[in-house]
Amino acid sequence: MASGEALEPREQEEAIAFLSEPAHYPGRAETVVRIDTHAAVIFLAGERAYKMKRQVRFSFLDFTTLQQREQAIRAELALNRSNAPDIYLDVAALRRQPDGHLAFDGSGPVVEWLLVMRRFDETQTLDRVSEREGLSSALLDALSDAALVHHRDAPVLAAPFGGAEAVERLIEENDLDLAAWPDLFPPEATAALRSETQAVLETLRPLLDSRRSEGRVRRCHGDMHLGNIVLWQGRPLLFDCIEFSEEIASIDVFYDLAFLIMDLVHRGLAAEANQVLNRYLLFADDYEGLAALPLFLSLRAAVRAKVSAPAAAAQADPAAARHLRDEAGVYFAQARDYLAPAQACLVAVGGLSGTGKSTLAGRLVPSLGPAPGAVWLRSDSLRKVLLGKAPQARLGSEGYTREVTERVYGELRSRAERSLLAGRSVLVDAVHGQPAERDALEALAAMLGVPFRGLWLDASLGARRERVTARRGDASDADAAVVSQQESYDLGDIGWARLDAGQPLDRLEEQAREAL
Repeated sequence: MASGEALEPREQEEAIAFLSEPAHYPGRAETVVRIDTHAAVIFLAGERAYKMKRQVRFSFLDFTTLQQREQAIRAELALNRSNAPDIYLDVAALRRQPDGHLAFDGSGPVVEWLLVMRRFDETQTLDRVSEREGLSSALLDALSDAALVHHRDAPVLAAPFGGAEAVERLIEENDLDLAAWPDLFPPEATAALRSETQAVLETLRPLLDSRRSEGRVRRCHGDMHLGNIVLWQGRPLLFDCIEFSEEIASIDVFYDLAFLIMDLVHRGLAAEANQVLNRYLLFADDYEGLAALPLFLSLRAAVRAKVSAPAAAAQADPAAARHLRDEAGVYFAQARDYLAPAQACLVAVGGLSGTGKSTLAGRLVPSLGPAPGAVWLRSDSLRKVLLGKAPQARLGSEGYTREVTERVYGELRSRAERSLLAGRSVLVDAVHGQPAERDALEALAAMLGVPFRGLWLDASLGARRERVTARRGDASDADAAVVSQQESYDLGDIGWARLDAGQPLDRLEEQAREAL
């Protein structure tokens, strides 16, 4: 039953009717808000949320029996408590009373099991926050850090999950599930997606299997999109992880992250997706995994397409059903788009401190190459991380010795090479004041056979001093004294495209794109 089918729904309908009435809850809720998904119904009542599993079966889950639903509810409580102990509270039973009516707990036979959660402000899930006010740079950094910490703490399981074999099974399941909705996903397009995905998998088999052997397949969240992350006490908090399948949740950490990246791109937040990815890479140092990113993004979009179809069918509101059907079509198209071949390139942005290199780089990287854009290697941030500091920490003179700087530029080139070999475009953002530093990047591009373009930003001494003095909370430590000291640099011949950084930023960006 690939498309999902309700099984013996009478008692579930009765339970839903019972849970829809405010007077039936402990303490008597004033109102009840119902949320439907493809596999659950959630009731928001007073200070609590009650989650009931639907009596359905899909290729990827089976909630056919009451025992299976109880096991899933208890697993969901246990697994999510590690991330959100303040939210996941208890398991409750809905029981049949001697008079035939339903009630919470009591001594009668259990009709349905419920997960009890502390109700949080549903307007603070990040999908709502992004729609209402956008996602700030600080919040995006915190979001990326939360994903990274979750992956670092996630256990490596002994079971043989992950790797190329698991991806192949997922491709087959996606194909089966998508084919069950031919009115949404044309059969010829579904067949093409399977063929394209399988072809990409064949090139990645050794990488996927080696990542499993290296411990990069872990017991992850498994459902890491904006709707499953909430602002809790000012920080992004992961909730509602996959509980019904150890196999689905025991995945490559990059596949887990890919859901978040895909969700941001799907919402039109490509720059935000790029920031999350680059922040993650800065600390995880996992550039080889980028080779699998297009495949992982495609698989995530395909999964989202196939679950949106039955979710649409479960909606009581026709408008909500139409919206989900439209979303399913968009996800399906994106699943194919992610697999389109792309040529990697190497771009460098150089210039003395205060010329606005990072400001320009931040505008360029999201659209360099396919979504979510290029790898952004910024010397100021990398210097801090290599020295064990936070990117916004201030360094003294010991952080700017010749030896440290040579190490930073060497690491920039190393990470650039690893990213390019993984098929991803790269933008290197650093002063590049020495001709040898510029030559080394051009030589790297030539060695790898990828296009190279260097951009050099020029600005007056006064403008550069003014800019560095006005900086707040930035990774760069350059101040007015550093700017003045750089006036003595012997820059040598600069063969890169030279741009006037004193002009309006929009015009500077336009000229940079023309040069690229």
